[in-house]
Amino acid sequence: MPLALLALALGAFGIGTTEFVIVGLLPQIAGDFSVSIPSAGLLITGYALGVVVGAPLMTAAGARLPRKTMLAVLMGVFIVGNLICALAPSYGVLMAGRLVAALTHGAFFGIGSVVAAQLVAPERKARAIALMFTGLTVANVAGVPVGTLVGQHFGWRATFWGVTAFGLVGLLGVLVLVPALPPEPSGGLRGELRVFARPQVWLALAMTTLGFGGVFASFTYLAPMMTTLAGFSDPAVAWLLVLFGVGLCVGNLLGGRAADWRLMPSLYVVLGSLALVLVVFVATAHAELPAAVTIAVFGAVGFATVPLLQMRVMQQAEGAPALASAANIAAFNLGNAIGAWLSGLAIGHGLGYTAPNWIGAVLAAAGLGAAACSGLLERRTRAAASPAEQPAAPAYHVV
Repeated sequence: MPLALLALALGAFGIGTTEFVIVGLLPQIAGDFSVSIPSAGLLITGYALGVVVGAPLMTAAGARLPRKTMLAVLMGVFIVGNLICALAPSYGVLMAGRLVAALTHGAFFGIGSVVAAQLVAPERKARAIALMFTGLTVANVAGVPVGTLVGQHFGWRATFWGVTAFGLVGLLGVLVLVPALPPEPSGGLRGELRVFARPQVWLALAMTTLGFGGVFASFTYLAPMMTTLAGFSDPAVAWLLVLFGVGLCVGNLLGGRAADWRLMPSLYVVLGSLALVLVVFVATAHAELPAAVTIAVFGAVGFATVPLLQMRVMQQAEGAPALASAANIAAFNLGNAIGAWLSGLAIGHGLGYTAPNWIGAVLAAAGLGAAACSGLLERRTRAAASPAEQPAAPAYHVV
């Protein structure tokens, strides 16, 4: 694999760390700025909404720039956003810094996926894209727990200083290792926008939003849930995040294999399992060992949705590589924002720290409902077409 893929993975690692590390730092940030835990949780919601807005806007803004140049610009904006967070004198400035960093998220993964595919032979494109996204997975195993420990021992600002430094490494990697690639033939921005006239594309994005919204409804308040209900200490939260991250790695691998096997049946199983695990988490959140086991399973089932949901969106939006990929990242983060916001409302109204698990289960079940509608529409479309008129299925593979 080309070294340029390492640069893309480094960028993905930094972006993944800054997105998720805030979960382990909520109590410290809330205490420092004298705000409630639900108010601090809005830093996650705000970031997610920034991704939703930034993904299509930044992708469209960079449509005329060479992809290497745009990746470097995105890493520069990412560095500025995290620098603002590290220096933030108030909660409002910290939120502003999170929003600036979030603008780069969806566009980096959308454009980075296209670049990764250009770097290798056609039969290795999916493998190259998967390698870039490995940086996001490793961020949850290593970046988030380490960032949480650093924040607990040296203050949460130290974590953002560390992420800023890592952003500089990612920028250097893009400048040095990513080659200047010729643009791929495409129908331009208008051509890519046409895929959003397809109902199946919107159903696929709805699955992503609702399904992953279920994950973040619970994950956002994992730290206070575990310290308040299960009885874990603050330092133990970092190790629970490691456990969650290991589950993510396993889930990513299993979800990829499932997507390559039978996509829609696997989506039904995984989304249904996610809803079930979150219902079980309501009970197991009150004791250390059952909670720890559930967190690992939750991580695996939650992230198994990612390759399946990404595969479905790409399958239905064939012909719009960068914009469809960015739209999918936006859908993931819209789900993050909705899940975190609903859980914050529930906690703020006195429903307790198990309420996020109930909310997550309902959102996952709604995602399953969207998947069922999409599958039904697909079956009806196929039944209405004669065998000669049925289009060949796109040859996508998740590795």
